[in-house]
Amino acid sequence: MFAVTILGNNSAIPTLDRHPTAQVVTCNEQLLLVDCGEGTQLQIAKYRIKRSKLRYIFISHLHGDHYFGLIGLLNTLSLMGRTDPISVYAPPELEQIIQLQLDCSGTVLKFELSFVPLQPGYSGIILEDKDLRVSCFPTQHRISCFGFSFEMQKRKRKLIPDQARAYEIPAAYFSKLQDGADYLRKDGTLVKNDWVTVAPAPGKRYVYCADTLYDPALLPWLKDADMMYHETTYLHDLQERAAERYHSTSVQAASLAAAAAVKTLLIGHFSSKYTELQPFLDESRPVFPNTEIGTEGVTYIV
Repeated sequence: MFAVTILGNNSAIPTLDRHPTAQVVTCNEQLLLVDCGEGTQLQIAKYRIKRSKLRYIFISHLHGDHYFGLIGLLNTLSLMGRTDPISVYAPPELEQIIQLQLDCSGTVLKFELSFVPLQPGYSGIILEDKDLRVSCFPTQHRISCFGFSFEMQKRKRKLIPDQARAYEIPAAYFSKLQDGADYLRKDGTLVKNDWVTVAPAPGKRYVYCADTLYDPALLPWLKDADMMYHETTYLHDLQERAAERYHSTSVQAASLAAAAAVKTLLIGHFSSKYTELQPFLDESRPVFPNTEIGTEGVTYIV
């Protein structure tokens, strides 16, 4: 399973029915938390997210609405007896912030907490395992800020059974062929793997485009994504305010989605000045029809 669950879709200030940014990416049996605004642990409880499967946390930048919920979540996990380690990928200053909070309260976590620093301007792969490859890339915001690309990996090659049998490869060896191995026949002939298999189709990809100006330079990271999240803090009549505050509008996010030829656009990070979100869809869909509001509590299949 590859999916995204929205826990918070608001910017800056929480409201009674919208919370600051937080999402959970599900990749098979593991969960990854993307940003952790105020109240995230309550949203995790409300929507019955399995805390025990949370292994990695990604913090895009150090504006409070993207990480103020982290210390509370970590403390709760420790109080509940967690012993499995957690890795946090974030701007380097976050380690100092969290450690200061732990030190001042005399708190010692029951699990290992490790920080992987994201240096300003860095882009590239930051995590890779058998199921998932995660990359980060810089966005254009007032402080150092990152987007994240989550790509579900398909490592097994596709077997061509008739071809394998033609080379007299026993069926018991087929699983090794799918893992990429060559086959040495008894007569000394080496059967190359790509003679009897084909490479797997590219895995699905979800791109989280954190707080940013409208920036076409991001297109290489967004191109052909199966699903893209992009902030839409303001409706398009406030595009000048958006630019001044290093944010984007509904039309701008939709324009990037169209230019990048993504399959689905999720929008969020709405300003608290808006009580109704339908106008964001009304502006986005004429530009990019397959746009959805990133609604809290809803899980979107990538």
